[in-house]
Amino acid sequence: MTILCFGDSNTFGYDSRSHLGDRYPKEVRWTGLLAACTGWAILEAGQNGREIPHCPWELDDLTHRARQADITVIMLGSNDLLQSPDFQAEDVSLRMEVCLSHLLQTRAPASLLLIAPPPMVPGSWVAGDRLPRESARLARCYQALAQRLGTSFADAGTWQVELLSDGVHFSPAGHRAFANGVLPVLQSLAVRLL
Repeated sequence: MTILCFGDSNTFGYDSRSHLGDRYPKEVRWTGLLAACTGWAILEAGQNGREIPHCPWELDDLTHRARQADITVIMLGSNDLLQSPDFQAEDVSLRMEVCLSHLLQTRAPASLLLIAPPPMVPGSWVAGDRLPRESARLARCYQALAQRLGTSFADAGTWQVELLSDGVHFSPAGHRAFANGVLPVLQSLAVRLL
């Protein structure tokens, strides 16, 4: 089984405690933990600062990557909220709908897993109540979107993912919790695809 994990800095494994932009070692990152416990080929496609693809070249790049995998996991939306102060959860969900609809032109709905990121919490990157509120609302919007499009959905906000003091990035314990949460979801999807 080959799994494409397409996301932002939390898929990349960014360690915000580092002043040099370092990432956690493979054995700490949720993608590495997933590979170690399953033996699956995990295609890590996390990128710091990535927003939901919405330009044609970004959408084409994602589609090309997804063709190389049995299952494509997409966890994005946090940076869309961080970079666009006027965005609400519905705006992010609309952008995700465009992205997933593009993917569904060549990929079956059963091969896509949309994950709502854990909600942000107050921290050095998160001031005020807009980001925690809208990031928490994202799960409901994404769930409705996944139901409409027929893709799978998971809410990482239910996995007790610990965040660092910036209020955005996973701690090492957060990566373990995320791996433990996503594993049964992917195992169920893999069984259905076999």
